Amino acid sequence: MLVSDFVERCLLIEGSAVRCDDQFGASNGHNLYLPYLKDWHFVKEYPEYVAYTTPMFFCDDWLNLYLDNFRMNAYSDSYQQNKEICCSDYRFVYMGVKGSWTPLHADVFRSYSWSANVCGKKRWFFLDPSQCHLVFDRNVKSCVYNIFDEVSDSKYPGFQKAIWLECTQEAGEIIFVPSGWYHQVHNLEDTISINHNWFNAFNLSWVWNLLLKDYNEAKEYIEDIRDICDDFEGLCQRNLAANTGMNFYDFFTFISYFSLANLVLLCYINGRDGSSPRVAQHLSMNIEFIRKIASEMKHMHALEGNHDCIVDMIKTFEDLRFFKFCMQVGKTYFMIHEQSSLSSDFESASMVDFVDLSVLKAHASSQVYTPENLIKFIDNVVAELDNFHVESSILSVA
Repeated sequence: MLVSDFVERCLLIEGSAVRCDDQFGASNGHNLYLPYLKDWHFVKEYPEYVAYTTPMFFCDDWLNLYLDNFRMNAYSDSYQQNKEICCSDYRFVYMGVKGSWTPLHADVFRSYSWSANVCGKKRWFFLDPSQCHLVFDRNVKSCVYNIFDEVSDSKYPGFQKAIWLECTQEAGEIIFVPSGWYHQVHNLEDTISINHNWFNAFNLSWVWNLLLKDYNEAKEYIEDIRDICDDFEGLCQRNLAANTGMNFYDFFTFISYFSLANLVLLCYINGRDGSSPRVAQHLSMNIEFIRKIASEMKHMHALEGNHDCIVDMIKTFEDLRFFKFCMQVGKTYFMIHEQSSLSSDFESASMVDFVDLSVLKAHASSQVYTPENLIKFIDNVVAELDNFHVESSILSVA
């Protein structure tokens, strides 16, 4: 519906005789539908209207940096050039009347999230990841929907053992939700909030582990048609993209682009005689984590036998969209590490200033088909970075 229609419905609720009797939405005998506007892509819909700036703590946001420049599902059958804005980023505005709420869940991709109250008040209930099995049924398929319902002990035998962390979020306060924490949220007042989901090098393993779990479930679900399916693996990947939001190809493209961006930025700093060791250390750590994930994908035989080039690093490097993306990644890290002088020089740089193409072309093909190809590419570029000592742990991951 239109936002104006939503607001009108909220005003009807406000003016009606129906009221919530308690903070968790129980009504006074009426069958009450409380309107709650969720996942409004405000930033994407109004890019010129800068309503807020992302707090510095949360700026290392690979997910939205990537989606500002590229599509996530470019390799799935469902990809469309003019895909609707609903899948374009993970920056949202939420608006809900008193008593509206969000059921128990863990965030998409097992990402981090932050939620800032513009106005109103929320009550949060958190469950540590080490206890998340307690809110699932015996088959670990179904999760409790509402922790305030009468939860069946026979279906969810561990639920009563769960230890919940609770807090109240006031207007002007921000909540940070770490990866894998299940949570349920209730609006204690009419509330407007800003919510971002994101991930970066630090929680990239959570994303891969979720993809691997969901892939195995998707494969198990259709195992009985393997023998009559022309492309069983392709069907598994399509189902994974539909259910989880990305598949192995999408994720591998994502980490390949970030590995190239971080390597290019390392080359840029190296060309300036290591002028920003803190940024260089951060970039090195990013590459280390990407390489570790690629190694895990290799050991799990992900994309093994793939005969289509997923990313051509040289063609990607020469793509104007990648140049813009690389500039945004660089400015993010210069800002985080308060390198204002380097940032101003960087903004006037061209792609030629970033890296000598011979460095990217050294020793190996720039075409990446599998995780093993990506590992070799990373190792070869790092080896070419003369006079710059990248932490040895990058090369020590098996």
